[in-house]
Amino acid sequence: MKSIKFNKTICGVDFLLNILDNTTWSVEELTSEVQKADFFQIAFIEEGTGFIELESSKLEVVSGSAIFISMNQTYRWIVDPKCFKARILVFQEDFLNEFFADKLFSYRLNFYYQPSKPSFLKLDDDFFIECMKMLKEISQELILPKNDSSHVIRALLYYLLMKINREYAEFYGLKESISIDNTAYEFRRMLEDNIQKCQRVEEYAEMMNISRVSLNNAVKKQFGLTAIDLIKRRLLEEVKELLIHTTLTIGEISDKLSFSEPNHLARFFKRYESMTPSEFRVAYENGSL
Repeated sequence: MKSIKFNKTICGVDFLLNILDNTTWSVEELTSEVQKADFFQIAFIEEGTGFIELESSKLEVVSGSAIFISMNQTYRWIVDPKCFKARILVFQEDFLNEFFADKLFSYRLNFYYQPSKPSFLKLDDDFFIECMKMLKEISQELILPKNDSSHVIRALLYYLLMKINREYAEFYGLKESISIDNTAYEFRRMLEDNIQKCQRVEEYAEMMNISRVSLNNAVKKQFGLTAIDLIKRRLLEEVKELLIHTTLTIGEISDKLSFSEPNHLARFFKRYESMTPSEFRVAYENGSL
């Protein structure tokens, strides 16, 4: 697996943000192997056929669509280099936290770390054109920065992300409004950081210094799922990722994810996938999933 780190020097910008296109990377490099990046991405597909393998899911590449890749997610592009054209907005978490003075900003967006809906959105033609225009404006500010460029970029980026968040929520029937109560978003952040070691609601409630009931109510109100539902879904995704992208044995995965024994991992996995972890790994490798 290839680990990619954001590098301002290589990107040639002074911000922890950039917009990549076919002139800044080759499709062969993009599709070379499974990758994991320390930044968030939104790929705006102008032309193309193929797929992206995003953790355990496979999403079709569709012209006029957006694909959302969360920080530290594993992914691999499987596309035809001759007809793939895209612009990819990339930014580090610190950029959003500092730029918008909100350490939970990325966790407020429905399309990142989404537990139940695809990391994909087909945009209508007019909105896709609008997005491409905004990306072009941001690129110009990055390439030839002026004294007020940071303000222009902040305004454009905020509008772009909020508008996409609204479109995504409407399309998938999610709660559109962003709550002023940070509890659910803080839980979402802590879940990403601690899923391998903490899998009980009580553990997260204790870390957040609130009651289990208060945590569950806040999560249910914002995401429509209970806290334990989110934990189980995220844990299942973590198991799948290790089965697909590592050669760890079932016993080693069990230890890594703090199961008391491999049989408990196998029962947990079969309850949700109707197959054992070993059967899932073989099926994925055979392309039968």
